[in-house]
Amino acid sequence: MSFKTIPVRTQRLSRSMLAVPGSKPQFFEKAAAGAADLIFFDLEDSVPPDKKAQARKEVIAALNELDFRGKSVSVRINGLDTHYMYRDVVDVVEQAGSRLDLILVPKVGCAADIYALDMLLTQIEQAKGIKKRVGIELLVETPLGLQNIGEIAAASPRNESIVFGSADYAAAAGAQTASIIGAPNPNYHVLTDPDPEGGRERHWSDMWHYHLARLVAVARANGLRPIDGPFSDIKDPDGWTASAKRARTLGCEGKMAIHPSQVELANELFKPSADEVAQARRVLAALEQAEQTGAGAVTLDGKMIDIASIRQAEATVKKANLAAEKAVP
Repeated sequence: MSFKTIPVRTQRLSRSMLAVPGSKPQFFEKAAAGAADLIFFDLEDSVPPDKKAQARKEVIAALNELDFRGKSVSVRINGLDTHYMYRDVVDVVEQAGSRLDLILVPKVGCAADIYALDMLLTQIEQAKGIKKRVGIELLVETPLGLQNIGEIAAASPRNESIVFGSADYAAAAGAQTASIIGAPNPNYHVLTDPDPEGGRERHWSDMWHYHLARLVAVARANGLRPIDGPFSDIKDPDGWTASAKRARTLGCEGKMAIHPSQVELANELFKPSADEVAQARRVLAALEQAEQTGAGAVTLDGKMIDIASIRQAEATVKKANLAAEKAVP
C-alpha cells in the first residue's frame, strides 16, 4: 500500500439520486416522501432563466418546511460561469443551510471552481453560525472537467461524490450520441472477422466506458462516492438496468434518476448483495479476532487481508446497515 492515506468522507446512501426541478413545487412533497436515498433540487438545466429566482425561493421553502424522512438532500446550483450561481449559494445556505446536506456543482472544470465554492460556503457558515457543514458533489460533464478530475476531486475536504453527466459531455466533446441520454450508440461498434460465408457479427460497445472507469478510479483514490448519470428513457427499464449494471460493475455506488419509476430499480440494484455483506462481516470478524489475540497480521481462509479490504468491508457493512434502517417503516 502507498504511504498516502485515502481520506474518509461522510458515508451516506446514494443508490438512487432523484432529480427534482426547482421550478415545479408540485413535485416536492412526493419526492420528499419517496424512496430515493438522495434527492437534489435542480436550479440549473431544468429551470428557464426567467424562473430561476422564483425556483430558488421555492426550494428554500421546501428545505425548511418538508420532512425528508432521513434521506439526504442536495441542491444543484447554476454554473460558476453564470450570474445566478452566487445568489443560489448565498440565499440557499444562509436561509436553509441547517437543512441542506450537499451542493451539486454542474460542469465543474478545475480545482479552482471547488476552492471558490468552499471559500464561499465556509464564510456563510461562519457568519451565520451554521454548525452543519455542507458537502460538495462534483458533476463532471465537460472534457475540461475530465482532464482535471484528479485535482478537482482533491480540491476540498467537503467533496463527497463525483457524478458523470454524459449528455452535456457529449455536447461539449462533439460526440455523436443516441437520442436517449445514457444509452449506447449503434455506430460505436466492432465487427468480427468474416466467417466462411463472409458473414460478420456487429457488437455494440460502451462509448462511456473510459469516462466512467476514470471517474470511478479518481473517486476511490480520493475517498469519494462514484455515481453514474441518468438514463433518459423512463419507458425502458431494461435499457436502464443494462446501463446501471455496467456502472455498478465498474464500481459506482448509485445512479441519477430522472423519474420516480427509476428509484426502486436503483435501490435494489446498488444495494450490497447478501453474499457481499456476509463476506464483509467475515473480514471484520477476522480483524476483531486478530486484535483480541494480538496477532500481527489479519488472515482469512489462509490469505492476508490488507487495510484496503478492511475499509471496503467496513463500508459494505455500513451501507447494508443504512439500507436496512431505511427499509424500516
